[in-house]
Amino acid sequence: MPKPYAGPIVDAHHHLWDLGLGRHPWLAAAGERGGLGELGPLRQNYLPQDYSRDGARHNVVATVHVEAGWVSDDCLGETRWLETLDKSQGVAARYVAHVPLATAQAQALIEAQATFGRVVGVRDILSWDPDPSRRFAARDGIMDEPAWRAGLALLARHRLAFDLMVFPRQLADAARLAAAFPDQQFVLNHCGSPIDRDADGMQAWREGLRLLARHENVAVKISDLVAYDHDWTLDSLRSVVLHCINCFGTERAMFGSDFPVAGLHASFDEVYESFKAIAAPLSSDEQKALFFGTASSIYRLDDMSSAGRLPA
Repeated sequence: MPKPYAGPIVDAHHHLWDLGLGRHPWLAAAGERGGLGELGPLRQNYLPQDYSRDGARHNVVATVHVEAGWVSDDCLGETRWLETLDKSQGVAARYVAHVPLATAQAQALIEAQATFGRVVGVRDILSWDPDPSRRFAARDGIMDEPAWRAGLALLARHRLAFDLMVFPRQLADAARLAAAFPDQQFVLNHCGSPIDRDADGMQAWREGLRLLARHENVAVKISDLVAYDHDWTLDSLRSVVLHCINCFGTERAMFGSDFPVAGLHASFDEVYESFKAIAAPLSSDEQKALFFGTASSIYRLDDMSSAGRLPA
């Protein structure tokens, strides 16, 4: 009989914010963003104690905080704020920070971010769509711009992963990017954001994901499956998860909650119970990779493990 995973979990992707700081303009704006739906429920503080409450029924031993849309001209401010938060429950044990890679300040910002031991990656969102209501990035084609690529080229020397957030229409371009930077570790966010849910849209996503997965320096976060599947079922989630695993293998795939954003369409328990149910037929080693091992390795949580602060 398939046995659901019960071991330690590293949540590879979530966010925290204190709206009283006034540093998250996207949450202050009215309406929807990026196809996620109405953002109203997100307009409240989400702090380590809130995450610990939501994840209480799961054995989460550490989490990776991913930049949460802090004002772009003060990206170091988010890192400094994260450093002030309680780490006793492992929440935000590592950070993926924001750096606007195309700017003249990119080198100085990368060097400054790298001085924080918990910073293990950078994200500069690239998701762009012809529909303005779907866009996260300011313009199309950023990943091909020489200035942006010059910024990206600085990450590897600091052992910083790059969290790659794109839509399926951009996956072929992302594959070319991965080929051009073979020494850079990329981590595709949210399964490649399959936003077009009709047959043609899902086929384009499947083909794009398969193309990107050919590059060994790319891993995938299986996260926020409900972002564009608002009427999800376990079967609809399963088809996406299994395609990610078929493309990347468990050694290059990891689970992440994307809380509180995923909470717009599912509870934390629903997210992780779905992961556990879908992964249950896999071997114990494969399940441990998805829930713990891949994220620990890529985001340098293995350092904590060797120090005895995480399960081996």
